Amino acid sequence: MSSTNQISKAKVWWRAFRYHFVPPSIFPAVLGGLVSWATNSGFTPLYFLLVLVAIIINHIGLNMTDDYFDYKHSVDKLAPGEKNPYSGGSATLSSGLLTPKSMFKAFTLCYLVTLIVGLYLTLTRGLPILAFGIFGVFCAIFYTAPPISFGHHGLGELAMLVNFGSIIGLGAFYVQAQTITLQAFLATLPLGVMLFSMIVINEIPDIKEDTAAGKLTLVARYGKHAGVKLYIASWICTYSIIVASALLGFIPIYTLVALLSLPLVIHSITVVRVHIDNPRLMAPANLDMIVAHSVTAFGLIAGYAVAGTLNKANPFQLVFILAMLAVAYAPVAWALLNSRKKA
Repeated sequence: MSSTNQISKAKVWWRAFRYHFVPPSIFPAVLGGLVSWATNSGFTPLYFLLVLVAIIINHIGLNMTDDYFDYKHSVDKLAPGEKNPYSGGSATLSSGLLTPKSMFKAFTLCYLVTLIVGLYLTLTRGLPILAFGIFGVFCAIFYTAPPISFGHHGLGELAMLVNFGSIIGLGAFYVQAQTITLQAFLATLPLGVMLFSMIVINEIPDIKEDTAAGKLTLVARYGKHAGVKLYIASWICTYSIIVASALLGFIPIYTLVALLSLPLVIHSITVVRVHIDNPRLMAPANLDMIVAHSVTAFGLIAGYAVAGTLNKANPFQLVFILAMLAVAYAPVAWALLNSRKKA
């Protein structure tokens, strides 16, 4: 195979990974470890790195599993001109760029790697890690896979809220601190609620395909306008948790910097209301959602970085955490910058 073909194949697989949707896993994993560091509850760089790698690989597996079973159920069939680029699948299967068999092998390998890392962490850090890991992989596989198919019965949104907030966050915290605290729960919970927001707004432009395929998401079940209300309500919940937790002293007051995402959220809501019936014109609202999710998460992370520094936590460990976050997030940042230029 020529180098040109190899590069082309690499791009196809990168598209199949849908890495721009992986930050909802990255952020709770980083924040869980960071909370342990900031509170001097313990921090081991190797364990942090293993957790980060495992959750990224697991989320890539989830993305491909979602693509695979949506393809099997004939979901995501909108014509290219009607497509919202921030919702739906990668279209690598429907366009013939990849075969279902090759994608099946790829996401199976992802789950196998996740399992190996999870078993190592279980042996070194305790049985609770196994429970966190099993729940995470279970949700990843059966979000679209039969016979459960959470996403086809209006339960996927809630399953992802729990998994991509407190489960990943508390699991990452437990790996470091060997315990569970209310602070770690409240610090990571907003990330799960934001993912709920992201799923709901992405379901609005997909409603035609989902309904036709019998994929009864919350939006397909209750309608687009109900989806907008859910979207707004979930953002209100996100900010309420952060503000209340910070003002009551459960999480550092510095985490209020996360509210800097509010203008993006307001603009996103405005756009989705105006273009609710046009998937392509609604795309800026989806992009604002993705950026707002990142800004809010970075605000929480920055708040804990400041709190930990003032608490005299190890500064070299903070540098390591932030460096790993930068490496993991860099491809997403690049994609978002290019999207902004094209918008």
